[in-house]
Amino acid sequence: MARKPLSGFQVYSMSIQSWPKHDRPRERLIKQGAQALSDAELLAIFLRTGLPGKSAVDLAREMINQFGGLQNLNRVSLAEWVQIRGLGEAKYAQLRACLEMAKRCLSHELQEKPNLLGNPDLFEQFVRAQIGLSDVENFLAIALDSQLKVLDHKVLSSGTVNKTAVFPREVLKFAIHNNAPRIMVAHNHPSGCCTPSSADDRLTRELCSALALVDIELVDHLVVGPSCGYSYRLNNRPPF
Repeated sequence: MARKPLSGFQVYSMSIQSWPKHDRPRERLIKQGAQALSDAELLAIFLRTGLPGKSAVDLAREMINQFGGLQNLNRVSLAEWVQIRGLGEAKYAQLRACLEMAKRCLSHELQEKPNLLGNPDLFEQFVRAQIGLSDVENFLAIALDSQLKVLDHKVLSSGTVNKTAVFPREVLKFAIHNNAPRIMVAHNHPSGCCTPSSADDRLTRELCSALALVDIELVDHLVVGPSCGYSYRLNNRPPF
């Protein structure tokens, strides 16, 4: 058995079933909670098995190195996925299903909250799950009732790696369709930098003015990346 310390844990070269029970990812998750596991250990539980001479954790580490981190799994294509020995279409389908379930769980949780502004972290998590990992810019609109409860959400446009065309009339149409007195909007920056641009500022002002003409309040504009978020409202950025 060959092992060496890594980030406080032991690394074994044999099958996970041969590891001491207190070091096995699945047992540790049940006993300590998912937050106690590394990215590789979480992914290993999803994989369930490794390959001859390579444990599931070893395979998970290879995947994380190949794809640039756990956060990039949402961007991996089937063609890229099957390039790693031991991964096939069935596992890829399972991955896509898990990611979609995570999105829907956040969506349902968000819709159950009576006051979205009281849960800014949840809102950011939801937006990042919807569009934050995309490699092109997307513009998301979220319709709210008078109590700031979510009525509906929709990606209104998708563009290129650094821009997307957004027309205030499309946002207005979406809000009116849902009979929403309030609305939030969000878009992603694939570059990973969440600082709003001058074009983002201009769009936010135009949206605020256009919605105000029909007595609809623009509550916030959120800019997200794979691991960051910027709220116009929380940062008191004009026109908020």
